[in-house]
Amino acid sequence: MKYEIKGGVFPVVVCKLERGEQMITEKGSMVWQSPNVKMETKGGGLGKMFAKAFSGESMFQNIYTAEGGEGMIAFGSSFPGRIVPLTIGPGKEIILQKSAFLAAETSVNLDIFFNQKLGSGFFGGEGFIMQKLSGSGTAFIEIDGEVVEYDLANGEQIVVDTGNVAGFEPSVSMDIKQVAGLKNKFLGGEGFFNTLLTGPGKVWIQTMPISGVANALRPYFPSGN
Repeated sequence: MKYEIKGGVFPVVVCKLERGEQMITEKGSMVWQSPNVKMETKGGGLGKMFAKAFSGESMFQNIYTAEGGEGMIAFGSSFPGRIVPLTIGPGKEIILQKSAFLAAETSVNLDIFFNQKLGSGFFGGEGFIMQKLSGSGTAFIEIDGEVVEYDLANGEQIVVDTGNVAGFEPSVSMDIKQVAGLKNKFLGGEGFFNTLLTGPGKVWIQTMPISGVANALRPYFPSGN
């Protein structure tokens, strides 16, 4: 599979497939394709489907296959930002927020990841349930706004605002950090908690999470009666 990322604030990734090559996605992100690329919708097994239903995700996956020769398919982002390619392999697994996954080769496994620290899940903004990419191959993730990467040393920490964590390597520990002081909590506009990431490992931070945009626009929408 060869690919090219095109576009500006609404990017697409155009994938060129050899005969029989496949791509997988969990949402309607296909923008255009050649006629010989065929789609098949599948579930991931009863246990995995139940876990996805519990997490609020789609229980089904769309698999696209190039039949009869070379094929082409383009996947587009759903929000202004970036599409980032990731190389997944042994020792190169990635933990993602639920909305970050866009598409991947079928040799990449997409699984539910349960954050073992309940406080991080309920208060950290990224959620108790995340996603994990494993296996081997190329995956594409959506980033809201721009992306900033940090490679944290062992024990090195970074405090990130709620919702801005796009992903991190499994070696990185995720926890919560309370905003100090009642005045800061109630008047500072930053909420009660931030996300605390501890190295070693790489982290991906997005600059404009869709949740932040929604909160900023909410006062301008008429309230329901």
